[in-house]
Amino acid sequence: MSLMEAVRAVLGKYADFSGRARRSEYWYWTLAVMLCYIPLYALLLVGIFADSTALAVVFGLVFFVFALGVLIPSIAVVVRRLHDTGKSGWFYFIGLIPFVGGLILLYFLVQDSTPDNQYGPNPKGATGYGGGYPQQGYGQTQYGGQPGYGQPQYGQQPPPPPQYGQQPGYGQQPPSQSPYGQ
Repeated sequence: MSLMEAVRAVLGKYADFSGRARRSEYWYWTLAVMLCYIPLYALLLVGIFADSTALAVVFGLVFFVFALGVLIPSIAVVVRRLHDTGKSGWFYFIGLIPFVGGLILLYFLVQDSTPDNQYGPNPKGATGYGGGYPQQGYGQTQYGGQPGYGQPQYGQQPPPPPQYGQQPGYGQQPPSQSPYGQ
């Protein structure tokens, strides 16, 4: 997700506190808001230190309107981000605890997505634990089992016997009769 996609997504869900938001959506939104706040704040300081009351009031109003405009979507994206980590949106208020609350909230916001939960499907598209990665490695079997060794799984066809001139593969039983007819 790019910066512009994240801004469009957050503004498209302006006051939507349900669902989930990926880390990239939250952090790109935060970056975009900060990139707007910094020049607006600089203009406000210029108006204040220029001894121009009219200029300070105008820049102060622009800053205030922008701050009010991004307040609701900023809270909404934090709540959706908390939902993505499997936590209730009420955990947002943990940030009000002096000294450590903001650090705890930051820890919750940097965590990876959880699998499908009560707030909706994983926005990464995968359902395995570990942030969208499959539960077992590609081509690996679970808990050290060997493919084709022992009894076939229920409902599966047994592996074909080895053909002439072919050595039994890993995990296959040697044929009960010699393929040479002896």
